[in-house]
Amino acid sequence: MSTTHTRPILITGAAGEVGSVSTTMVRMLLDAGWPVRAFVRTDDDRAAALREAGADVFVGDLLNVADVAAALQGCQRLYFSMGLSPYYVDANLLMAAVAHAQGDLEVFVNISESEQSLLTFDRMTAPEGVRLTWLGGTVSQWSPQQRAHWIGEQVLDWSGLPVVHIRASIFVENPIFAWFPIPDLLATGELRLPFGDSKVAPIAGYDVAELCVNILKDPEPHVGKTYTLIGPELKTMYEFADDYAAALKQPVMYVPQDLESWNSDYVDSALAASKPHNGEHLKTLTRLMACARYFDLPTDDLAELLGRAPKTLRFALENSTRIQADLSAARSQS
Repeated sequence: MSTTHTRPILITGAAGEVGSVSTTMVRMLLDAGWPVRAFVRTDDDRAAALREAGADVFVGDLLNVADVAAALQGCQRLYFSMGLSPYYVDANLLMAAVAHAQGDLEVFVNISESEQSLLTFDRMTAPEGVRLTWLGGTVSQWSPQQRAHWIGEQVLDWSGLPVVHIRASIFVENPIFAWFPIPDLLATGELRLPFGDSKVAPIAGYDVAELCVNILKDPEPHVGKTYTLIGPELKTMYEFADDYAAALKQPVMYVPQDLESWNSDYVDSALAASKPHNGEHLKTLTRLMACARYFDLPTDDLAELLGRAPKTLRFALENSTRIQADLSAARSQS
């Protein structure tokens, strides 16, 4: 390794759950012999597991500039991720400010969302009726999280930092696909989602992690680029039912649900009181997917970027620790 490569790579959100991208990245980099500093919010069992794997675990707050500066000290490459939060913009821009002050950053890999390809200035400022027409008649206002990502991207682009934006579509591991439907699936074999016959192409968190790791290892060809990514299979939930059946090892039938009733029954009941910011984001995603235009956008070739065939929804379901834990718990009770 060169002197540069002995410096740790900073990975934020390293103990996150949805998609487990940051956690997967830490382990991929460590397995390849790269030093990693894993930024976590709480020193819990997840942090202990990262420490045991060989990561330099930094416990801190992404909203505390002193913590951010201490975490980034000595690092020239970083991956920024933060869970859904009303304070996402603050954390994103704090990291950018600290990186700018440090002055020697080689790459800032910023995880974003494929929806950002739709959030052009013209569309965001168009009359509501025009936005409804563009987006299929169900969405005119973006979620607070989507607006936060948009602001973050704008400022990073203005910053002069060596930024790479990774605009990933919805993860297979998102609660919409991997949390909310599972109890019904286990109890009745019915896959209850509100997408009618619209086609969707969720992406495996594993693929996003591998691409980001490749960029962090060799950033020069990627700096200044934005990659918009979707999953390898654009299918209806009727077709994806077979993949759920394979992952759960039981028959599965897709039963379309009314969009807003589903949002109320599943998203609002779980998040409206405790995490309204998260709930509004998930409901916006369901509306975008239901109108069949969410995946109708120019995307980069994920297979070409990875140098291999991307992972499928079936792979992601079969390797989801949450789903497998739910399966084990259900089987132990039967």
